[in-house]
Amino acid sequence: MVQTTVRIEGMACGMCEAHIADTIRRAFPGAKKVKASHRKGTAVFVTEAAADEAALRQAFDATGYRVLEVSSEPCVKKGLF
Repeated sequence: MVQTTVRIEGMACGMCEAHIADTIRRAFPGAKKVKASHRKGTAVFVTEAAADEAALRQAFDATGYRVLEVSSEPCVKKGLF
């Protein structure tokens, strides 16, 4: 599992967060735990394999939001303790 964090410019409200999350889910149907925050200016999601940065940028090109940075790291599942 890989966690991808995307810095996004242009989010201003909760509806923007929902639009960002929907865009990610459409671009990556297997994405899990999709969360966006307009206050932080980020979106975070988990996929089985590393997300294709070019596909991610292309998905956002038509939305009016601008992808500033994309970073990925292995997702470590946390235990109960």
